[in-house]
Order: sequence, then structure tokens, then C-alpha cells
Amino acid sequence: MPRNLKEELVFTAIMAGLMVLVMVGYNVVLAEGFTSNLVLHTLEEYPGGLIVAVILDLLVVGKLAKGFAFKYIINDYMKKNVLLIGLTISVLMVLGMVTCMSLFGIIMAGNVSWGAYGHAWLFNVIMALPLQLLIVGPIARTILGKMQASADAATALREESTTENELD
Repeated sequence: MPRNLKEELVFTAIMAGLMVLVMVGYNVVLAEGFTSNLVLHTLEEYPGGLIVAVILDLLVVGKLAKGFAFKYIINDYMKKNVLLIGLTISVLMVLGMVTCMSLFGIIMAGNVSWGAYGHAWLFNVIMALPLQLLIVGPIARTILGKMQASADAATALREESTTENELD
């Protein structure tokens, strides 16, 4: 889990960047099929989707998911296991982001109706949940872990250097 704002921003950039890229491509395929314009249309839709996703993640869904998780789901037993906390928050994040981004998608497509929203939500959650839990989440957590290990090593080195200087 991110420990500070810098780590939160890097983690969100990786998570949102990969999730939005795959989900935009998936939705282009659902709407148009596998056409020669798949890559072009995915890249055209990606920037807008990424901006909306990052804003929602940092300002709305992330805060709601974490607040809900720690208030109603994560108990004392789960607090001892970082993996359970991460999985709980990940599932809530996917549900919240799919709820918001499906609405964004149907608005951008100009196909706003309850039927279109329900269809988009169901098909998106079917793809987003395993994508996040099995592929994107582990990639983002691995990169974050390496970043944190590097920061911890640098901090330990600085502390060791400071201690040696004080002894001299």
C-alpha cells in the first residue's frame, strides 16, 4: 500500500494507466469488433478516459472505497494481513470505478439509457475485476514494492551515514 503522496501518485498512475488502456481497448472491441481501427480508436479514447479515471480514483472512489473498507469490512483479523486489506480495497475500487467509468463511457458514446448502463456495467465488471486482481494489481504492487524498498534502503543508508558522522 502507498505510504505517502508520491507513492500514491505513482501507484495510481500505473494502476489507472494500465486499467484504462485495457478497458478502453476492450470497450472498443465490444462496440466495433476487431477492426483495423482498434488501436487507433483505443488511443483516441485513452487520454480522456485516463484523465477522468485518475480524478475519480484520487478524489472520489479511492476515498470512498478505503473509508468503506476500513469502517465496514476490514476487521481486526484482516488488519494483520496486508494482502487481505489490499484485495478488499481492490475489489471495492473496481466496483466503484466500473460504476463511474461505465456511466462516462455511455455518455461519451451518446447512448444514455438504463439498459445501456446496465449492459456496460456488467460487461465491464466481468473484465475489470480479474484484470485488476490477476494482472494490473500485481504489476502495480510489484513496482510500488520495489520503489518502497529502494526508498527504505536510501533512508537506512542516510541514517547509517549520519550515525557514522556523529561518531567521528
